[in-house]
Amino acid sequence: MNTVMIVFLKEVIENLRDRRTITNALILGPLLGPLLFAGLTSLMITRELDRGEKPIEVSIVGVEHAPNLVEFLKQNGVRPKPPVDDGEARVRAQDEDMVLRIPPSYGEAWRAGKTAQVELLFDSSQRDSATPVERLRGLLQAYSSQSGAMRLMARGLSPAVASPLVVASRDQSTPQGRSALLFAMLPYFLILSAFMGGMYLAIDTTAGERERQSLEPLFANPVARWRILAGKLAATFAFAMASLALSLLAFAQAGRFIPTEKIGMVLDFGPRFAAIALLVMVPLVLLASCLQTLIAAFAKSYREAQTYLSLLLLVPMLPSAMLAVLPIKAQAWMFAVPLLSQHLIITRLVRAEPVSAQQLLLCLACGCATAAVAALLTAWVYRSERLAISG
Repeated sequence: MNTVMIVFLKEVIENLRDRRTITNALILGPLLGPLLFAGLTSLMITRELDRGEKPIEVSIVGVEHAPNLVEFLKQNGVRPKPPVDDGEARVRAQDEDMVLRIPPSYGEAWRAGKTAQVELLFDSSQRDSATPVERLRGLLQAYSSQSGAMRLMARGLSPAVASPLVVASRDQSTPQGRSALLFAMLPYFLILSAFMGGMYLAIDTTAGERERQSLEPLFANPVARWRILAGKLAATFAFAMASLALSLLAFAQAGRFIPTEKIGMVLDFGPRFAAIALLVMVPLVLLASCLQTLIAAFAKSYREAQTYLSLLLLVPMLPSAMLAVLPIKAQAWMFAVPLLSQHLIITRLVRAEPVSAQQLLLCLACGCATAAVAALLTAWVYRSERLAISG
């Protein structure tokens, strides 16, 4: 084991001196994701809250046909804008978020006690207009319900006649459970930081040394190849776990600047969350270290290995993309699938849902077994004499 420790310390010390590795593995990897995520999320929440509170500005065509309706809208935070000639074209060109059109037949239908129709023109593909459109639609529905109740009362009928069924909605979600909707990409960022943390060291310890022609003298020593490989994998694993720990710490700090309490959500990235997240990530980080070292062994230069391993960074995106397209309920067998199991467990932690011992054991056992297979395959590749030959 002394040989393993010597190789481990050699690789760690050499890469701690490399600014490129330190910058990418311990600064950009763990910090860039949380900073961007916190900044963009805070901006999105603040913007939506502002849109939900500020007055609704809408161009109303045909104000003279429904003065009472327009007055009701004004009293409820609507600022009418001058009418436009071609509402459809203005909305499609994004010159207007929405246009409310009141036809000339509105007054006649209203006085006759019939259903009067208004047209709300909007573009559902414009995300910026979604909040004000929903607010205006809600006001129009409220005016319709209020007017309908007054018509029934004028005829000596109870307004309840028009509402034989009332749905009482009871949302059973918790503040932390709702936060999972906002932090659905958190597992991806954590897994990505672990992959990036060990990638550059895996490249340098194999393809980098091969390019510098320092791998052949190392293999010439009377030491078993698996010991050399174990030291290199340990160094790669250490850098990846350090990157993951920094990413967790960064998310915990960045979460304080996200105004989740304003939208009824609660975040808890405390010690329990960090401890379980680090534990379940251990098998995946081991697997990633072995795969990165294995792939880098087939590259003849640092740049070639960087190209290959950059494609490997797409792998952590698969569970997030799959669950985004096909939101399915977690099954027991899913906790035995590496990468998917980590994604599911971290999501449960964000939602403050319990993680059973069986789920943890499945994740750790199957992940470690897969990592062991990858390690054996990497050790078999390391036995080749061609690995030490550069060019």
